[in-house]
Amino acid sequence: MRFAVLTFVFACVRLHAETPSFEQRKLAMIDAYAHHNGSGDYGYAEIAAKLWRHEDAAWCSQKLEQLLAAGPTGDMFWMFPVTSIAYVDRGQLTESARQALRRSWRTYMPYRGDTENHFLLYYTCLYLMSQMWANQPGDSWYTGNSSEQNLEEARQWIEAWVRLTTTRGQGEYDSPHYMGVYLLPMSYLAAWASDPAMKKRAAMMLDWLIADYAAENLDGLFVGAHSRVYESQLVEPWNGVSSDFGWLWFGAGRPLAMPDNYALYYLLSSAYEPPEVLKQIGMDRSQPYTHRERKRTRNRWRFHDELHGPVYKTTYVRREYAVGSDQGGVLQPIQQHSWDVTWSVPDARGVQNTFFTLHPYSSVQELQTYFVFNPDGATEGVVKSKKTYDSPDKFLGGSPFEQIVQDHDTVIALYDIAPETRFPHVNGFFSRDLSEVVEDKSGWIFMRGGASTYIACRPLQSYSWKPIAGGGRRLFSLYLKNGFVVQVAAASEFPDLASFGKAIAALPLEFRLDPVPSVRFRSLRGTTVEFTYGMTPRLNGVPVDYDHWPLFGGPFVESEVDSQRLILKHGSFQRTLDFKNLTVADAGN
Repeated sequence: MRFAVLTFVFACVRLHAETPSFEQRKLAMIDAYAHHNGSGDYGYAEIAAKLWRHEDAAWCSQKLEQLLAAGPTGDMFWMFPVTSIAYVDRGQLTESARQALRRSWRTYMPYRGDTENHFLLYYTCLYLMSQMWANQPGDSWYTGNSSEQNLEEARQWIEAWVRLTTTRGQGEYDSPHYMGVYLLPMSYLAAWASDPAMKKRAAMMLDWLIADYAAENLDGLFVGAHSRVYESQLVEPWNGVSSDFGWLWFGAGRPLAMPDNYALYYLLSSAYEPPEVLKQIGMDRSQPYTHRERKRTRNRWRFHDELHGPVYKTTYVRREYAVGSDQGGVLQPIQQHSWDVTWSVPDARGVQNTFFTLHPYSSVQELQTYFVFNPDGATEGVVKSKKTYDSPDKFLGGSPFEQIVQDHDTVIALYDIAPETRFPHVNGFFSRDLSEVVEDKSGWIFMRGGASTYIACRPLQSYSWKPIAGGGRRLFSLYLKNGFVVQVAAASEFPDLASFGKAIAALPLEFRLDPVPSVRFRSLRGTTVEFTYGMTPRLNGVPVDYDHWPLFGGPFVESEVDSQRLILKHGSFQRTLDFKNLTVADAGN
């Protein structure tokens, strides 16, 4: 019986049979940890999964004491597993194990961290454990504060984060990896907070976070611009935490081989199943649509007058592909991804179904803008964990010398790179999984992504090719004044790639490079895009209106800046979330 659900679910995936239910997908992910059959030591995660299933309580108690005796490590990433264990215990642990867990919150001092996700994890766990162990004095806590003081400090921070997110957007926005670190704490609070207002606020934030992903996924892949992504997830979009959540919520795509523990802990707490309106938003690609979002930069400690700058995102989605971008610039340190094309494939596991370009920027000034550590050795310190940051060959990161505009499935990226910058060139990622690549005499490069998508890319300067380890090629151009015009179309719109290329080459295109790059292009969709580096882009003669950019704007998700109001729409379904009054109103069926 232990393996029945897990075997059934993954057999369905392999055979493309009817998609298992949410409950079956949930149990499969939990059982992967509770019943892994000795294939690894999953520590706290295995303990929590077994306790949730009310199994092997004696083993769980013994294992927990062993782990705690070895000494807690990991700061807030230790806090969230043991908080889960404390709440799924429900009388199963021995008194000795329970006391060891309690002592650890007095003797171990976890670091609060330096990022938005660190703070949210930290304060959520402190809130819940202070709630569990109420009315205890400061000398029983590592903080030196009483349970009530801990609870109040955590409450204020969590409420302030929700308010800032629902008025100006997330700072660590739309991350295929870190989305799990926001879903997990909200799931904890929705399940275990005793205060009705905190519980309701967290449950509403789950809808907010799921909606943020639902409108920007293609077959479960989180598409478009990201604040933080790892390079392995960037070039192989399936390889991220978002794949687990897309599968869990919508039955989209495929889960990771071993579900990520963020998804596990989400399920051990609220296991929130999205309402029908969100499922429809997440899966309906019957008609192409444009979705816009406004986010905010990470805290900027130097070189700026405002703590947060605006981020303007555009994502165009249809069943064959998605095209997404931000406006360019350094909006997040180190792991920013500014634009891409992602095409649909039947099974994205191991497939590099993406195309993009960038300037591989590396600078102590970038690090000093967003971090408070000393500049001496800053780059070397970052490279210890973010291996590619200071590499000229990298495919990840924002640049102050890149500016981007998008209209539907047209993207123009312009570069005006300072001569003294560390890596004075641009890179283009040409995947090993592109089906065809044709360098046309017109200067356009025509490509086919999978069976569904045609991509045209017009470099504004000459270039050469460099091999990528593992396959594919890197477009390499040394010119400081540079750019790319990109137009995408569904393969079904043309008889073949040659016909697509002929149509693209006939489109009016004018550009110059001095004194700064400037492009005027009539897109395949009939829009005249005029874009000069350093100036506001114009679409059909009208300047892009960044001043009135919505927090969310599209056919499915709407929210105005500062409104704290989110509207979800699909067909006859509508759900309205009012964060000022903590109310949810549903209409339709």
